[in-house]
Amino acid sequence: MSDSTTPVTNPVVTKTGSNPPPISPRAKTSNDGLIPKFMIHPLTTFMEMNFIDLLEHSLSLSTFEKKRVIDAIPTLSQFQIDELVKVFEDERVEFRKLMPTEGEIIKGLVAKAQNEWEQLKDIYIEEERVLVRANADAQKADEMRKSLGL
Repeated sequence: MSDSTTPVTNPVVTKTGSNPPPISPRAKTSNDGLIPKFMIHPLTTFMEMNFIDLLEHSLSLSTFEKKRVIDAIPTLSQFQIDELVKVFEDERVEFRKLMPTEGEIIKGLVAKAQNEWEQLKDIYIEEERVLVRANADAQKADEMRKSLGL
């Protein structure tokens, strides 16, 4: 414990001010595992790789908002896809305009977005593992039922 005369240091405060230290981006990995999720869209026509790039680098959406977009792709209308592309492109333009004055903040947001994109890929990998386990368990249960004559 400290008394009222002992200063308490905050580990988040840097020597130069009250801003937290910049976020270090995670190493970028391939989007190969996500690409199939963008390929099933029977109601729409769009450039999937461009859409992935726009979504990946969006600074305004959270991990779970990006996941909701990806999961919804097969059911989105052409209008909805076109509007999302337009919003993501407009977002890029606006953040580029802010770079001269807010460059450090935007660099932090870019690092945060990269980390969240990697986290999103981790979420999909874990979902796939759970699905594979569930399918294997269901197959074992079926085999047990057959061996018991049920």
